Amino acid sequence: MSNEQNCFCERFFKISQRNTTIKREVIAGLTTFLAMVYSVIVVPGMLVNAGFPADAVFISTCLIAGVGSILMGFWANLPMAIGCAISLAAFTAYSLGIGVNITISEALGAIFFMGIIFTAISVTGLRTWILRNIPIQIAHGTGIGIGLFLFIIAVTNSQVELIVKNTTSDIPVAFGDFTSFPVLCTLIGLAAIIGLEKRKVPGAILLVIILISIIGLIFDPNVTYSGFIAIPSLTSSDGSSLLFSLDFSVILKLSLLPTILALVMTAVFDATGTIRAVAGQANLIDKDGQIMNVDKALAADSVSSILSGLVGTSPAAVYIESATGTAAGGRTGLTAIVVGILFLLIIIFSPLSYLVPAYATAPALMYVGLLMLSNVAKLDFTDMVGAISGLVCAVFIVFTCNIVTGIMLGFATLVVGRVCAGEWKKLNIGTVIIAIALVVFYASGWANLV
Repeated sequence: MSNEQNCFCERFFKISQRNTTIKREVIAGLTTFLAMVYSVIVVPGMLVNAGFPADAVFISTCLIAGVGSILMGFWANLPMAIGCAISLAAFTAYSLGIGVNITISEALGAIFFMGIIFTAISVTGLRTWILRNIPIQIAHGTGIGIGLFLFIIAVTNSQVELIVKNTTSDIPVAFGDFTSFPVLCTLIGLAAIIGLEKRKVPGAILLVIILISIIGLIFDPNVTYSGFIAIPSLTSSDGSSLLFSLDFSVILKLSLLPTILALVMTAVFDATGTIRAVAGQANLIDKDGQIMNVDKALAADSVSSILSGLVGTSPAAVYIESATGTAAGGRTGLTAIVVGILFLLIIIFSPLSYLVPAYATAPALMYVGLLMLSNVAKLDFTDMVGAISGLVCAVFIVFTCNIVTGIMLGFATLVVGRVCAGEWKKLNIGTVIIAIALVVFYASGWANLV
């Protein structure tokens, strides 16, 4: 990189101001990319079940991750990568596509209007207001819960199976086969990351991912080289295309309105909670306790959902796997831009994505999840109601595998707990309004639509 380019990056991304380097940002971007590249395999895999053409939706999913992440990097200058959210992809495939039995064009129309509403909530400041009215104890609890959620995602992956369903007793889970190749690679990889990070080895997480991938290629018959380049096309084999194929008339179907609004509600609190957790882990919080450039960050991920409807895939959101990049030292939007460029490149080099097995990225997710447990130390147990409410939020994110459910129960516990403890003066009107809105959302059954 030339001196002129270095100067531009320094000024635009505030590299030195955020105590990082261009090299560290690039490594962080590559680390995040490898941690979330599975999404461009998993998301199309679900959407194909609803009739989406496999090749076309793969490219659409890569486009959203690429363009969305670059938008986040340039606009908000934050190290947060955007991609098609797994939970919202499941909604698109099984609730919209199969459950409601509407056409692909109608499903994309619903996603487009969901994105419009989502963006309106963001640009009008409502999401910022929500973020600023999340009590600090609930915010810490969200970070703890998401950290454990990341850990669960890693260890229960079907290619890893470190933790499996228990078929011999009423206890729901059991330890997997300790001698299996994926389990050994995962555990050794986690230990290696911990040791290398302790020694402050640059790019330790990325280094472990690459080494385990190479070991997998050598010893695991399931990891095979299947080519280097694939010619991309947004048109399926039957000549149909997902690009701009949405049906705008879907907004006239009143029966779909509750489903669209439920999707919006879920996206607002899920994505907002994720942004708060990643920013907290990266220490990107200003002196007033607010996330840097939060308005732009919230708008970037909501605008990406509008693009999802236009190019033909499921709604987008900030990925919690961004925390692997911040753990590797990413502190600026340059990290997100590197992620975006790599997702655009993978459209051409898609066969290479299959060379990174799940047990290569699982140690990174486990390590970041464990790091996020440090939020426990931030809980103020002199404020017992607040601290326990934060823990309620964390525990139920884990046990329900749903961020919004945990946040709802955390808010409800905080409000009721404050009232019963005679501490109602510690509540602000924003916290009470959000708690009531979330409880009504669940009590009405709308949460079950997603």
